[in-house]
Amino acid sequence: MKIAIVGTGYVGLVTGTCFAEMGTEVYCVDIDHKKINNLKKGIIPIFEPGLEEMVVRNFGVGRLHFETDLKAILNKVDIVFSAVGTPSDEDGSADLKYVLDVARTVGQVMNKYLLVVTKSTVPVGTAQLVKQAILDEQAKRGVSIDFDIASNPEFLKEGAAIKDCMLPDRIVVGVETERAKKLMEKLYHPFMLNNFRIIYMDVSSAEMTKYAANAMLATRISFMNDMANLCEIVGADINMIRKGIGADPRIGQSFLYAGCGYGGSCFPKDVKALIKTAEINHHPMRILQAVEDVNEDQKLILYQKLQKYYTNDLAGKKVAIWGLAFKPETDDMREAPSLVLIDLLLKAGCSVTVYDPVAIPEAKRRIGDRVQYARNIYDAVDDAEALLIVTEWKEFRLPAWSVIKERMKFPMIIDGRNIYNPAEMQESGFIYFGIGR
Repeated sequence: MKIAIVGTGYVGLVTGTCFAEMGTEVYCVDIDHKKINNLKKGIIPIFEPGLEEMVVRNFGVGRLHFETDLKAILNKVDIVFSAVGTPSDEDGSADLKYVLDVARTVGQVMNKYLLVVTKSTVPVGTAQLVKQAILDEQAKRGVSIDFDIASNPEFLKEGAAIKDCMLPDRIVVGVETERAKKLMEKLYHPFMLNNFRIIYMDVSSAEMTKYAANAMLATRISFMNDMANLCEIVGADINMIRKGIGADPRIGQSFLYAGCGYGGSCFPKDVKALIKTAEINHHPMRILQAVEDVNEDQKLILYQKLQKYYTNDLAGKKVAIWGLAFKPETDDMREAPSLVLIDLLLKAGCSVTVYDPVAIPEAKRRIGDRVQYARNIYDAVDDAEALLIVTEWKEFRLPAWSVIKERMKFPMIIDGRNIYNPAEMQESGFIYFGIGR
């Protein structure tokens, strides 16, 4: 079987590489010539553990191809996956321009049956727009060539995407015909040998499932952050509450960690898009609107704690930040809390030094020379009057606190991910603030 995956961003590149690893011949297509040339050289545009080795291996044996022209390879393949970007528009809705561009190209060039699968996260009804775009282009050509549409949303976690793709907990597929279902069964058969589940449903339900999943996870995060802020007021410890409620099997322990807000390419965009979809359909999503509001406020929490301690006098203070990516094991800084924090600190007149194990190149692209970049965690804290923890990288868990205290001008830590034990930090001579503790 041969497939094409249009878009070599996070989803497209990981998905295409994993299909190739399972023996499928894959054409990854992107209009960015520089990116495609780099991929042919083994230069990966994103940081994801294990991805580079897998790309190089499958490209080397000829199962993974990188192309810039979808038209040139379209009629070689059986399935076309659309994994292009769907960024938030100004009103919060998903911008479907690139998704529909792919559909129009398919309609302009196809000369045999194709299954066209939307992999990108898209609002309910997008697959029907894709179908109509293909039909419109066929009509312009005066042809009528059979095809099917499907929805196959991704559930990849950045930092664990290879495992999620190769060992999925479920695969959601929305189809309209038995022919499309059988083709998807054939494609996913190698992944099913260990009894992983394919859940078949109608196309609209598949489209909505992705949004509902991310919205639920975002809701748990904002709920815990809201609870954490109340805990600080009443003198409770959010970590104890997390253990207490997480022991209930109806609740579980996942995504119950308080912190300084969620970011990334999915949760913020998908929550906004789902709110917008509901608005268009005259059904306000009151809970999700609160989820978004809580998260936007939570991104201010570290700055507010610092501001309160220094009684609004932050001008000239030197602040160190550990962690720039929105989560560990990625260099992704989209919607990252660190960006909000840095902007606030700079506006207040602070001098800011930052460190992240992998996201510094991305930070330089986004922030430029407005901050200082450290080579390691210890250089970052030189003469700092506060250390703010934004991302819970493993290398931050057990540093040499005596060295850090000696190098800091004032030993204060504001822990945005509750990595450390407050009592131990105080015993080490630090003024320590966590979230909800």
